Amino acid sequence: MVAIAVQKGGTGKTTLAASLAVAATQAGERVTVFDSDPQGSLAAWGKLRTQPEPAVDLLRPWEFAQFQPILDQQAEQARTLAIIDTPGASIGGIAAILRLADLVLIPIRPSRLDLMAALPTIELLAGQGMGERLALVLNQCPPPPSPRTGLYARQLAGLGMMAEPAILQRVDHQDAIALGLGVTEHAPGGYAASEIRSLWSWIDQRIAPR
Repeated sequence: MVAIAVQKGGTGKTTLAASLAVAATQAGERVTVFDSDPQGSLAAWGKLRTQPEPAVDLLRPWEFAQFQPILDQQAEQARTLAIIDTPGASIGGIAAILRLADLVLIPIRPSRLDLMAALPTIELLAGQGMGERLALVLNQCPPPPSPRTGLYARQLAGLGMMAEPAILQRVDHQDAIALGLGVTEHAPGGYAASEIRSLWSWIDQRIAPR
């Protein structure tokens, strides 16, 4: 199970969750992507889709503490991967879910404010013994040439494991979400799709075997 979490809105969690779920599905996984954010953006994306996979499910607050039985049920249904989109607020309420994750992906935009906003999430999860299951991903990076991406990559490297590659800000991401698609469906030959496939491959290598 992969969770995407950070105590800050606007970092692109939902867009990453949607496109990673599609990329993983295209790679042969049977994916259920769960929306635990009260805003329900990922669930709304799911309603736009015409393809049955990945499955999209809304996770209600009273289900947070009972997530292990939900994962068990997913396994019985031959689902091979769960991806969780989490609220852009305090993660205290979903701590029980995050402790079950094989990997918690923390998206951070390349700015000092975003870095500082992500520190409480990193410190909280690392303090719960999850340091080896955290990965930081630079997201919504300005297109090259931009010295900021390399600068923040070096700073983040000291905080934990860095996911690869960084994800650049590209219009294909926004267009895909608006259409109920993953970016690898919307523009499969584009740079954005290539970056998402590479990120999924990086994640897959770190959570296998499942």
